[in-house]
Amino acid sequence: MSSIKIELRQEDVNKIKDICTSFGNDPRELINVLHKCQEHFGYLPAEVQEVVSDELDVPVAKIYGVVTFYSFFTMTPRGKHPISICMGTACYVRGAETVLEEFSKELGLQVGQTTKDGKFSLSNLRCVGACGLAPVVMIGDKTYGRVAPDDVRSILKEYE
Repeated sequence: MSSIKIELRQEDVNKIKDICTSFGNDPRELINVLHKCQEHFGYLPAEVQEVVSDELDVPVAKIYGVVTFYSFFTMTPRGKHPISICMGTACYVRGAETVLEEFSKELGLQVGQTTKDGKFSLSNLRCVGACGLAPVVMIGDKTYGRVAPDDVRSILKEYE
């Protein structure tokens, strides 16, 4: 499933079990459970998915399908400052692709990758619902609107 192998500590396993219990170990709460687990761990490696599978009695293959289907979920660690460039129609039409290319060039990353120092990761998403500010970039919870390729360097400097 994932090329990154991690060893879950007992406290991590207990945390996953607590999260599952908080949703009544109900398989219908799978997405909520995965959100909480990702909030805690930062990503959803195969080992976390296996514990959720045991606790909710949901096949690992189904969990893997959910994790890989929804772009919010990730199986690889994200950077401390995850950068997401909106590629929805309004953003795309107003140049989001060139903004993404500039972030990619500045960081030496492709979409889905994280810098070696773990500081930044790069992703794109479909729509952030701020079409009037297109093109939109999110870094963590902070939203940047009307971003041009020339803005990328100064945006990244804020996180040095």
